[in-house]
Amino acid sequence: MTDTADGDLSETDRSEAAAPSAQPRLDRTAWMQHIDELCAEEGYFESLGKNHFAYFHDDGPILLVSFESLDRILARKGQMPLGHDVAKANGWSHLTILCDGETWFRDPAVWGYFDRLVDDAFFEDFDRVLFYGAGDGGYAACAYCVCAPGATVLAVSPRATLDPAVTGWDSRTASKRRLDFTSRYGYAPDMTEGAARVFVLYDPQYPENAMHAALFRADWVTPLPARHFGDSVETGIEHMDLLPSLLTAACENRLDRILFARLWRTRRRFSPYLKGLLRKTELARRPRLSLMICKSVVSRLGGPRFRRKLVELEAQLGLPSSLPSEGEAAEAAPAPLLRD
Repeated sequence: MTDTADGDLSETDRSEAAAPSAQPRLDRTAWMQHIDELCAEEGYFESLGKNHFAYFHDDGPILLVSFESLDRILARKGQMPLGHDVAKANGWSHLTILCDGETWFRDPAVWGYFDRLVDDAFFEDFDRVLFYGAGDGGYAACAYCVCAPGATVLAVSPRATLDPAVTGWDSRTASKRRLDFTSRYGYAPDMTEGAARVFVLYDPQYPENAMHAALFRADWVTPLPARHFGDSVETGIEHMDLLPSLLTAACENRLDRILFARLWRTRRRFSPYLKGLLRKTELARRPRLSLMICKSVVSRLGGPRFRRKLVELEAQLGLPSSLPSEGEAAEAAPAPLLRD
């Protein structure tokens, strides 16, 4: 869980952004049967050893390869991989590698599967290939993109490796250091050498993730900073509905720092992000900066919480009220806060 004292998205914020699903959730057995039926005609769903699965749906000449946790998919509204709807909407083929548990996709069965794809020239059947993942999935997207030379990679908060000889300073997943990160497909930055472009999206103010991102140093790597999101960058992307735009732009060779900056401005309407900023200024005991944030949010979006905080801060600082009169407030129509 992200440290909420630093003002990043908390579990409460995430629940506020999430919308309840109206459809009953499937358990693992029913879900796997559903996916197997979904892929019956144009793809497959198969086990890769004990803890991994491959879900492939063949729909077009562009392939999206994503890496996700089975638990997270089952908990998500709709119970489908994040890239599924994007691929479906664009007519792309879609390959998702799922892990059951915190495996970091470090399994000889997964290595063997990608070896078979290479031997079968699987990736050569597609005009373009895009790899996507976040966290451990971001690591995997970078590590396995070596199988598709010329591919594009969008990795959110990726780890370079958990090998303690290289990243011993990262103690977040100490129990997983025993996994083999020194053999095949091991060190993610090296595995990106054949990629056309690699986009690393991360929070540079979150020390561990910033240090991992710094290990991805090459001409083909473009860092995309997402400040004040901590280790919850993918959560923000998901709830701000930015993933379709990011993946489409990356696939169409339009993604760069400028376009990302434009897309990322959506955060200025994202309630958990704004609350996180306010928490940071409060913890830093900077009331005037807190006041500036509240004024900006109230003038652009409204928001009862920020309005109450604005009144409190102005009283604390001995300042006259900056809020509009009731008549002026009735005429104003600020855009709503973005929750989900």
